[in-house]
Amino acid sequence: MSKRQEIETRLREAFEPTRLEVVDDTESHRGHAGFTEGVESHFNVAIRAPVFQDMNRLARHRAVHTALGPELIGKIHALALDVGV
Repeated sequence: MSKRQEIETRLREAFEPTRLEVVDDTESHRGHAGFTEGVESHFNVAIRAPVFQDMNRLARHRAVHTALGPELIGKIHALALDVGV
């Protein structure tokens, strides 16, 4: 399973989102820090879920990081989050 697929699976299981978009943006970072040929490392995630209703921005980001887990987070160089209700 690719990292993009793993991110999507974990977020769907954790939050039952009404909208989820996970984009592997690695190629646009070619030549920058963290880029390794053939390795997924940069992601943009947009997620909407009712569970985020009473959370502030920091709590939402922490929840996403917790759902992904330290092992997967450790394999990602950059993770841009757009988290909302």
